[in-house]
Amino acid sequence: MRRLDGGVQRGLAHAKVRFDEGQQGRIGVYLDIVVADGGLNPRTDLTDRQKRQFPNGAVVGVSDHCGWAVLVTVAADGTLIDRRRVDLVTDDLPSLPHHHECQMLPIDDAVELVERVSASANEYAEACLDALAAAVSPEIVGVAMRRRPALPEGIAERIANYRAQTMADTVMYRDALAAAATARHWFVSWYEPKAVFAEADQALGEESIDRLLKEVGGALGPPWRKEHRMAMAAAIAAHR
Repeated sequence: MRRLDGGVQRGLAHAKVRFDEGQQGRIGVYLDIVVADGGLNPRTDLTDRQKRQFPNGAVVGVSDHCGWAVLVTVAADGTLIDRRRVDLVTDDLPSLPHHHECQMLPIDDAVELVERVSASANEYAEACLDALAAAVSPEIVGVAMRRRPALPEGIAERIANYRAQTMADTVMYRDALAAAATARHWFVSWYEPKAVFAEADQALGEESIDRLLKEVGGALGPPWRKEHRMAMAAAIAAHR
C-alpha cells in the first residue's frame, strides 16, 4: 500500500484526517476511502465515443446535508477515485441556525450567529477541498452540487421568511463549497436531484448509470448510500 501526504494509507480503509486551527476550532475531514492504484472502475474499458464525452480532469460530485457533505471524485474516464464525508462547520456552532436557533434570538444576535456559522462553513469548505486536491493524483477541474434556490439576499430577511429559513442553511453550505471551488479555479456545475441520474445516463451513452452504481457499490462496500450514488451520478453528468 502506498502512502499519501500526511501518512494516510491508500487503499480500502478508513482514516481520520484532522487539521487544527488554534482558537478557530477543529477542521475535520472523515476520509471514507481513497481507492488503491489510482481508481476503481469495475466496468470494461469505455468506448471511444464515451472517452470523447469526458473532458480532461476529475470532477467532484457533492451531496450536501446539514453541516456535512459526501464528496465523490470521478476521473476523466469515469473512474471513481475518491469518496469521503466532510464536516462543514465547527462542533461548537449550530448547523441549522436560520431555521432553529435564530428563531429564538433577537434579530441582531441572530444575524451575528449566522455570520459566525457562515465564516466557519467557508473555512471548512476551503480546508476540505484543499485536502481532497492534495489526496488525489488526477487534477480536479470542477464540482457538481445541488442547484440552489433563489433566496432573499439579506440574512435578516432569510431568518424572517419561513420558506427561506427552511432552505437557507443548506444553501449557505453549498455557497461555501462553490466559493472554495471557484477560488481554486474549478468550475461549478449545479444539478437537479430528480434529473441527475438521467443526465448521467446520457453522459455514459449506452451504459446504464444504475448498473454502474451497483457495480461500484458492490466493489467498494459500505457506506454506499443514496447520497454517494447521487454524488457520483452528478460528477459523471458534469462531464457531459
